[in-house]
Amino acid sequence: MSVAEDAEWLRWVTKQFRSIVGEDKEIDLEEFKTALQVKESFFAERFFTLFDADGSGTISLEELLKALSLLIHGNEMDKLRFLFQVYDVDGKMMKNRFICLYLNKWHIEVPALTSAGSGSIDPDELRVVLGWCLRESAIALPEERLGDLTLALFEAADKDHSGSITFEELREELEGFPEVLENLTISAASWLKPPPPAERSCRPRYLTRAYWHNHRSKLAFLGGYASLNLLLFILAALQHIGLGKWLAVARGCGQCLNFNCAFLAVLMLRRCLTWLRATPVAKVLPLDQHVVFHQLVGYVVLMLAAIHTGAHIANFSRLARQDGRHALAEYLLSARPGVGGLGGTASQTGLVLQGLLAAMLAFSSPCIRRSGHFEVFYWTHLSYISVWTLLILHGPHFWKWFAVPGCLFVLEKVVGLVWRRAGGLRIVEVNLLPSKVTHLVIERPQFFHYKPGDYIYLNIPAIATYEWHPFTISSAPEQQETLWLHIRSLGQWTNKLYEYFQQPELPSLELKPLSRSLREKRCQRWEQVSTGLGETHRFCSIKCYIDGPYGTPTRRIFTSEHAVLIGAGIGITPFASILQSIMYRYRRRKQSCPSCHYSWCEDLRDEEMTLRKVDFIWINRDQKHFEWFVSLLTKLEMEQAEQEPGGRFLEMHMYMTSALSKNDMKAIGLQMALDLLAAKEQRDSITGLRTRTQPGRPDWSKVFGKVAEEKRGKVQVFFCGSPALAKVIKAHCERFGFQFFKENF
Repeated sequence: MSVAEDAEWLRWVTKQFRSIVGEDKEIDLEEFKTALQVKESFFAERFFTLFDADGSGTISLEELLKALSLLIHGNEMDKLRFLFQVYDVDGKMMKNRFICLYLNKWHIEVPALTSAGSGSIDPDELRVVLGWCLRESAIALPEERLGDLTLALFEAADKDHSGSITFEELREELEGFPEVLENLTISAASWLKPPPPAERSCRPRYLTRAYWHNHRSKLAFLGGYASLNLLLFILAALQHIGLGKWLAVARGCGQCLNFNCAFLAVLMLRRCLTWLRATPVAKVLPLDQHVVFHQLVGYVVLMLAAIHTGAHIANFSRLARQDGRHALAEYLLSARPGVGGLGGTASQTGLVLQGLLAAMLAFSSPCIRRSGHFEVFYWTHLSYISVWTLLILHGPHFWKWFAVPGCLFVLEKVVGLVWRRAGGLRIVEVNLLPSKVTHLVIERPQFFHYKPGDYIYLNIPAIATYEWHPFTISSAPEQQETLWLHIRSLGQWTNKLYEYFQQPELPSLELKPLSRSLREKRCQRWEQVSTGLGETHRFCSIKCYIDGPYGTPTRRIFTSEHAVLIGAGIGITPFASILQSIMYRYRRRKQSCPSCHYSWCEDLRDEEMTLRKVDFIWINRDQKHFEWFVSLLTKLEMEQAEQEPGGRFLEMHMYMTSALSKNDMKAIGLQMALDLLAAKEQRDSITGLRTRTQPGRPDWSKVFGKVAEEKRGKVQVFFCGSPALAKVIKAHCERFGFQFFKENF
């Protein structure tokens, strides 16, 4: 830190200290735990003991500043010695209830209490600390794996095989991790450092060349859309300008409403849009943003309707003042010939339309749709039928704008209805995962064709008779017999689905026992995605209906050169289908020598697949959420050759956000042990994959920087996950010049 930064830091810590101290001007253990924001009390008590230099049981401002100065301003040796004291727990902390609990659990004899650390770390101490490191990082491993981790780290650090690790041995081991030593810190409390100053770009993001390059089709579309609305408004307003300015404004907005209300239907013609994705038009029009544009046009419609209604009210007020015989309420609430609309009911239908539009917009907000009240959004949105009917009655020219989109919309609905009801399908298997994910296996219709990453609408009458919900197909198109859906319990309907299959007895369960061959065949399929840990697996026969498939931006993946697939949590589902499809293509291209039985995989690129490299990034909050597709990823690792010409075609990157980073004192030993054990066993202890799970969140600058350095072709990034993370990744893509596509439906 500079002198100014150091002074600011001192002021910040002093201020924060005074905000949490009691009347005695000292921090006790409970206050320290709260301020430190440590998940488990073990490290809070360990740090408290080391900070409390005089052993008084409280920490003064001087003691706090001295300890923090060492961690923030100290050299590598100072930080390393503090870390060693944290791990050397058989001194002051030996009577700590947490350590006694662990030692008694594994029947380890508690040594005599000393006033200071023993100066070395034995296996029992290391196992105690690693156990709490696991809990701090929300990692659950069996006790034998904890023993393996302890042994791996102890054998690596105990250079002289003396049976204990000295400070010099720990320092020597950590020299192999220079980036860890340089950034070693507690990294636990927000009050340790002042908030960083807001980064100010020299130019706004919207004025950069990368932004205009990556959004040129969307910006061109928006420009054309705005220009068309302006043109329609001007032409209609000029045509009625002689009847008064308020009526001219109303007519101008009315003409724009004719176009926009019809355009709303066009943006939700899912079957037509899916067909257009396979045509050259997809390169010009921003088809991937049709849902976003639908929302935008909805806001525009409500705004135009408000101005249109307000202008008419102002005009009626003028007429009422001139007439003197009729009040404004009569103009608004009574049918009057010449006003417009069927039978002169333009005023009444207009007010009803205004209310319906406002209700649709209010109940379409994210706070309604994504807070467990999707059904409210669903049923209020069905009022679009009433809106279009009233618009035909309200506006004399609306039918001209609506004729073609309306016919296409009705045709899509009829085709969907015929497809849905022509023959109900069956859910033949269900698997309930502990992370509240429902894995459905649905029999696949004979003529049902889809692309990897497509989604369908699902209806299960046993859950809700009239509700249809969109879910991505997680199985590959090459899988002929069944469709897979992985549904996370987030809302009311999805929670009902999970609870329904938790029932001990279901009314639709198969009564006839399955044949042994069929049961074995089904179990083999389950092995592709199941981990077998805490799952509930049931065979059943429950009626359902599907509507689709519908295309998504992920259809572009196989025509990319270098694709980066980023899934956050259940956002892996579209990529699961794609990765499985890649696996099937590997199998088709696998060759072997008849003499030596050496096998290899031919180049995957063909007329339908131009991929040179795929980077798959999966970000999960905690360990249990990796259970969804770990077995599938394991099979992908096995299918892919160790080394291919030009490097590995598929590279995986796994991140666990709840795990503490490698430079955190509460996790450095654990992460070192995980690295050592993974190198020894060629298997990650968290997921079982060969790919090592990285702690914390990805450093997108480093990740994308590495992708750019590989120069394997034009990079396209495909993301499925939370909107907040999408914004972060999108900004980095603009910086590196990568194309960004987000899953929307």
